[in-house]
Amino acid sequence: MIGGTIITGVMPTNVLIRAIGPSLTGAGISNALQDPTLELYDSDGNLIASNDNWQSNQEAEIAATNIAPTNPLESAIVRRLAPGAYTTIVRGKDNSTGVALVEAYQLR
Repeated sequence: MIGGTIITGVMPTNVLIRAIGPSLTGAGISNALQDPTLELYDSDGNLIASNDNWQSNQEAEIAATNIAPTNPLESAIVRRLAPGAYTTIVRGKDNSTGVALVEAYQLR
């Protein structure tokens, strides 16, 4: 899945980006992606950050947002982003497939 977000204004902002899969099953979604990975790219196509299993890195920062993923297999990235366009790519680990959700939140 490919998602995007645009940071407007002149000042950088803190964001949380999540790739949700396993917890969708509890919401009645069949065929949820069981182990999503997340990649964040800038407008030039450069990889800025990636994550597989949100507790593997940045756990404290992600938990501090109070909107951390509810399943440890889901992915998340916290970053301070300058104004511009960004692309996220959600993939299934080991080329698995299923239904996923990518979300971007501005943190205050």
